[in-house]
Amino acid sequence: MVEYAQFLDGIVHEPTQTEGRGFDLTVSEVYEITGPGRVDFGGGELEPAETTPHDSEKRDPEDDYEWWHLDAGQYLIEYNESLTGSDMAFTVQTRTDLLERGAAHPTLSVTTLPRVPLSVGGAGFRLKENARVSTLVTAERA
Repeated sequence: MVEYAQFLDGIVHEPTQTEGRGFDLTVSEVYEITGPGRVDFGGGELEPAETTPHDSEKRDPEDDYEWWHLDAGQYLIEYNESLTGSDMAFTVQTRTDLLERGAAHPTLSVTTLPRVPLSVGGAGFRLKENARVSTLVTAERA
């Protein structure tokens, strides 16, 4: 059994994040894509897309955490957690909780945790700060 915590920094609450198979990753920020990026054949003209943090708000003034109200579209999410620099490959998958509510991101093989594109379906989606959005598994188990 893999002890995922040894490969991660920025863990929010390990007992909850290890309840299922793998290790659940939590969202720290949601970005809107506000300008196009560029990709070319050789990489000499590679440019990142322009992004802006998406507004969030508390549902109640007494709440500790904020919510993002996401309309249908494409966003980038950033995780609280980061991989510690091991050369070990992992797979990042969308949690079923998101899939069943009309949001998803691609399954990725990673050695670092990049921002991940999140697609939101037609009715929109509400996402709470620190929500578990993805599951990290060892690449051979994916």
